[in-house]
Amino acid sequence: MATKAAKKETFIWEGKDSKGQKTQGETMGASVALVKADLRRQGVNPTKVRKKPKPLFGGGGKTKITPSDISIFARQLATMMDSGVPLVQSFEIIGKGHENQGMSNLLNAVKNDIEGGTTLSEALAKHPLQFDELFCNLVQAGEHAGILDSILDKIATYKEKTEAIKGKIKKAMTYPMAIMVVAFIITVILLIFVIPQFEQLFSGFGADLPAMTKFVVKMSEWMQAYWWALFAGIGIVVKTGLEAKKRSKAFNIFLDKYLLKAPVIGSILHKAAIARYARTLSTMFAAGVPLVEAMDSVSGAVGNVVYKEAVLKMRDEVSTGTQINTAMKQAKLFPHMVVQMTAIGEEAGSVDTMLSKVADFYEAEVDDAVDNLTALLEPMIMAFLGVVIGGLVIAMYLPIFQMGKVVS
Repeated sequence: MATKAAKKETFIWEGKDSKGQKTQGETMGASVALVKADLRRQGVNPTKVRKKPKPLFGGGGKTKITPSDISIFARQLATMMDSGVPLVQSFEIIGKGHENQGMSNLLNAVKNDIEGGTTLSEALAKHPLQFDELFCNLVQAGEHAGILDSILDKIATYKEKTEAIKGKIKKAMTYPMAIMVVAFIITVILLIFVIPQFEQLFSGFGADLPAMTKFVVKMSEWMQAYWWALFAGIGIVVKTGLEAKKRSKAFNIFLDKYLLKAPVIGSILHKAAIARYARTLSTMFAAGVPLVEAMDSVSGAVGNVVYKEAVLKMRDEVSTGTQINTAMKQAKLFPHMVVQMTAIGEEAGSVDTMLSKVADFYEAEVDDAVDNLTALLEPMIMAFLGVVIGGLVIAMYLPIFQMGKVVS
């Protein structure tokens, strides 16, 4: 019998970040051990992790903080700062009006730190699971340059663009997988519950069954006897794959390389990685973040291990005086057009503008590619379902058709 998935709960944690500073926050997890492991992957060394006490009378509303919540917060804060609303008051307004209790608690904690004399970037850095290094670096650059409102606007635009492109990629990957799962479930139901009814009918025929019918009957018998082994095998493969993705760098490199070479999907992932690279580097440039430091943040934002390693190698080359466009060309991952636009931007002193145009172009390319993929997949999936389900039905009715011919 399949085991029930562990229910995720909210945990309160305290720890130290990569710089040794104390930090705390809330996160969702199935157990203390898994929460600690997740925190360590985020660069936090946890010292205390405990379950968040539940309200006496239940409820409490939504507590999980999503990337979308952070994106909306960035836009709200940018708007208020641009309107001249003081920073602490902005946090009070946003926090009290937020439907997500977890997000409200997070903003209240940041506000309290700011009131205690901590800078915004330092207060945000205490919550690395919600505000990554890129977010904090951009805020810090805005504070130093005295253009925090402008930088927050750029961060908001960046978060909105990156979340939109992530949504497109998920749509491209999820839709065909969901259809395949539905087709698999329908096939299993037919083999376990429907085919045996026909099998009892055929046993009284006293004649040889067609080869196709025999094959389906044998498959039904196997499914009835070993369905548990099939589902256990699938569960083990999925669990092993997820664990390998979390813990194995070699597996992630293999998976990302394979996906980049996959038909249709590979092209979309290439374009998405280039769009994220260009959008992130453009935002960092516009904020005045030093190039080598910016490349560190970019490597963590591209969303693909192959591109991440390429960007880190480019960072090392740029730190020795190599131009960005030359390093990009040597990486052999970026199209000629992207390299040339970067080169023109370097010569004109407008790299951020050129990279922003590159990001706009490739984000539009991803949108079109996903829409085209969906339109292409729909008839293919319908045909696939027709062949699988229709094949089972035909296999069951073939003996009846043959019997009808003999009688006539």
